[in-house]
Amino acid sequence: MPELNRDTIVPFLASIFERRGGEEYLGEPVTMAQHMLQGATFAEQQGLREEIIVAALLHDIGHFTSEFGTYSPDDTEDKYHEEAGAEVLADFFPSLITDCVRYHVAAKRYLCATRPSYFDRLSAASIHSLNLQGGPMSDAEVASIEANPNLPEIIQVRYLDEAGKEPDMQTPDFAHFAPMVQRVVDRHLESTQ
Repeated sequence: MPELNRDTIVPFLASIFERRGGEEYLGEPVTMAQHMLQGATFAEQQGLREEIIVAALLHDIGHFTSEFGTYSPDDTEDKYHEEAGAEVLADFFPSLITDCVRYHVAAKRYLCATRPSYFDRLSAASIHSLNLQGGPMSDAEVASIEANPNLPEIIQVRYLDEAGKEPDMQTPDFAHFAPMVQRVVDRHLESTQ
């Protein structure tokens, strides 16, 4: 991975969408880029704040940065893409966004444990990955994630994640969101100086 800084992180993310976005999304009827762009588009259409739109846009970026590669429907082990994505973003984005990336898998497990009807929303591919990721959370895991102050936003991004699987939906491309991504990076880095 190249050396990243404030001026190169957004072009780096754009290059991932350009180079790898056309890959299959875990057996779903959309590509990886379509999935992430749909989540961000739904968030933008709902008038959500920029941090949530960017979190939805980047929640699965770890599929491209994980040393274990992307999922396939034949996988028998978890690839921990959520950790890989959060790690790439950690130096440039606020904890709200990195938490949404790091815990969007945990949010699926949480919702399946605390709102059993959520399971009915899951596609076959999402159920397969849920099983690889540990299934619904235990009571101890539920208590742990409920201590995270960003849980409402994490769940919000999880719902955007589930929504982003529409094969015929038209969305803007990454370039539409790039200025917003840069604003979020700039605000975060300025607030930490």
